[in-house]
Amino acid sequence: MNENIQQMIQSQARKAKSAMRILSRSSADVRNRALLAMAESLQSSKDKIQAANRIDLENGEKTGLAAPLMQRLLLDDKKIERMVDNLRQVAALPDPIGAVISMGERPNGLKIGTVRVPIGVVAVVYESRPDVTVEVSALCIKSGNGVILRGGSEAIHSNATLARILSDTAAAEGVPDAIQFVDTTDRQAVYELIRLPEYVDLVIPRGSNEFVQFLMKESDVPVLGHADGICHIYVDKAADLEMANNICMNAKVGYKVAVCNAVETLLVHADTAEKFLPTFCEKLQDADVEIRGCDRTQHLYPAAKPATEEDWRTEYLDYILSIRVVDDIDSAIDHIEVYGSHHSDAIITESYSTAQRFLKEVDSAAVYVNASTVFTDGYEFGLGAEVGISTQKLHSRGPMGLEGLTTYKYIVYGDGQVRE
Repeated sequence: MNENIQQMIQSQARKAKSAMRILSRSSADVRNRALLAMAESLQSSKDKIQAANRIDLENGEKTGLAAPLMQRLLLDDKKIERMVDNLRQVAALPDPIGAVISMGERPNGLKIGTVRVPIGVVAVVYESRPDVTVEVSALCIKSGNGVILRGGSEAIHSNATLARILSDTAAAEGVPDAIQFVDTTDRQAVYELIRLPEYVDLVIPRGSNEFVQFLMKESDVPVLGHADGICHIYVDKAADLEMANNICMNAKVGYKVAVCNAVETLLVHADTAEKFLPTFCEKLQDADVEIRGCDRTQHLYPAAKPATEEDWRTEYLDYILSIRVVDDIDSAIDHIEVYGSHHSDAIITESYSTAQRFLKEVDSAAVYVNASTVFTDGYEFGLGAEVGISTQKLHSRGPMGLEGLTTYKYIVYGDGQVRE
């Protein structure tokens, strides 16, 4: 065990805890000014950020980092502008701290209510995407939480530079120490974080399902976990096929393939398959997508590779799509229940009753009618940003924004009541 890492993590956790107590008492104006200043600092530091990012990209090329992951790692002008916008959008959101959730009066005259309060110190462990550094920092500052960031080795230079800019700016605006960045890729740092319940209140991992499950089993701190992003689109017999074509292509390759909200399995009603699949599969192949299909899919499109049982359970995060022809909506919903990860699933249909049944019976964090699954994102949902996407049901589900970073406490007003 490296005692230096242990001491470093404990020191950062103590600082984050102390900063959180100050931050949670600060005014919304103080926190918003800090966020707007952080946005300006990112914008003016674009060259510095991209210089650090180039080092990570060069290292990624040397180590053979997969192309989809390289895409997530890249900080081009557009992505930096979006990070700046993230900060400004979060600053513009209503202040969650102290918001009254409920208030009522008991027969004895006690007034009992609940108000939103920060969770405390949030540790976020993530890979590949340096923009997570900005999104998480923004949401934690706004919601009055201290944050400890531990990014992956593939983005260490980008993350360290972003975190330093954000932390220094926040400190200059009267919010010191609230953003702590773990400047080491040693796995011991993660193990130390999950064993500090006296300082850390919640761990949010953003990585492989195996890693998340490991943390959930080993952590002394509550972990907000998620399953793989095995997302489905079901093309119903009443689907508008042009719409289905556009949505399914967008959900697979129109945005990014290495994201948890990309479609991994396409389900097609048997009455629609003959009209839809041959043309659609040609478009997939033109986009370099490998198709793995059931027997009926292969019959309609012989170039498809045979899909195995494992394919239905796989989050590819790559240019691969599995396709199954189903007899009806019952079969589609059953497939999603057996093989899905309760992340994001969609139906393409012009039938109102079929759409409503899909919405009611598919038990996922986000369920869509006639729209692409890649919209499952805090920014797209109007949350400004997100800490992650939870497939759990407690305490937060789906894109986790400001409300997900708060808990509540009871407040009770009396005028001398005693219990008999």
